[in-house]
Amino acid sequence: MKGPLAGLKVVELAGLGPAPFCGMVLADLGATVIRVDRAVSVVGGHTDSTRSDLLNRGKQSIGLNLQSSDAADIALQLVAEAEAIFEGFRPGVAERLGVGPSQCLARNKALVYGRMTGWGQEGPYSAMAGHDIDYVAVSGVLDAIGPSERPIPPLNLVGDFGGGGMLLAFGILAAVLAARESGLGQVVDAAMVDGSAVLSAMQHSMMAAGEWQTARESNLLDGGAPFYTTYECADGRHVAVGALEPQFYATLLEGLGLDGADLSPQSDRSGWPGLREIFASQFLQKTRDEWGEHFSGTDACVAPILSMSEAPSHPHNVARRTFVDANGLTQPGPAPRFSETSLDAPRAPVAPGADTDSIMGSLGYSPDQIVMLRRSGTIA
Repeated sequence: MKGPLAGLKVVELAGLGPAPFCGMVLADLGATVIRVDRAVSVVGGHTDSTRSDLLNRGKQSIGLNLQSSDAADIALQLVAEAEAIFEGFRPGVAERLGVGPSQCLARNKALVYGRMTGWGQEGPYSAMAGHDIDYVAVSGVLDAIGPSERPIPPLNLVGDFGGGGMLLAFGILAAVLAARESGLGQVVDAAMVDGSAVLSAMQHSMMAAGEWQTARESNLLDGGAPFYTTYECADGRHVAVGALEPQFYATLLEGLGLDGADLSPQSDRSGWPGLREIFASQFLQKTRDEWGEHFSGTDACVAPILSMSEAPSHPHNVARRTFVDANGLTQPGPAPRFSETSLDAPRAPVAPGADTDSIMGSLGYSPDQIVMLRRSGTIA
């Protein structure tokens, strides 16, 4: 196996969104990730929906009915041979299924137990349902994103994935390093409300220094500055402008055919509305791709805003293999890059329970025992 995490064995209790993303990131980097799926009958094998479920790429899958004590014991046998397990259930669910932290750590005292929730394992909201939009609302991040009229959800990237799944992956790896040193495992409580708050550390720094206003579209980085925002082009498409530094701003003005001596100073906030109108008028003179070509290779910090379907074919993304064609699908490639431990192309997602027999065999179960457990509904 390739990748810096080769040799790391992780058990994932199947869930939604951020938890599977954590498993994908670990598998991309070479970890062996065994996904415990619900024991269901699968007809037709590898379906199109399974094939396109990129969050489950690179993993193995065993189907277990965790409502059964026998299945819970099988999961605990997996845990005994792993360095980490993680789940994305609401607080208390894993314990009821017999695979909570105390049960798992009793089998493997060096185990890292990762928990992925929105609100965390404790606090007034911990038992409440919610989604990404709710967690980034309470962390204060959502209020800062969008036009002045109202906040706009930043997809589910800030809570679910950046402040959730990625934070959980980082926490698991940090705890694994500690366990390898001390021989003792621990619980990693990764909450999206906490993670999205951590992502806003720079904005809090600016606020403490009096450099950040709470009103949306009134700051350098929230679309308030005319040199850090988006503009419509002649074809109705858009470009992104991020010319913050004076030297880059000067290059932007030159590329737009404007003389800085005739304009308000860049740092004069009172002149920003006028500058925005002038820039908007200029960008309407060419199409998005014409502006992209015009500014290509310059330090004006102007880039075409591509759709997700366009991004894989952009020359820069092609050169870096930011997207890869794997298993018949175009998809984001593993990241980051490593100079010595190169990464394999992502392996295709497998249907739930596809590896049940081989995993059970590795645990010492005979073919006859596997048949009996399948007939009883313990595995699938």
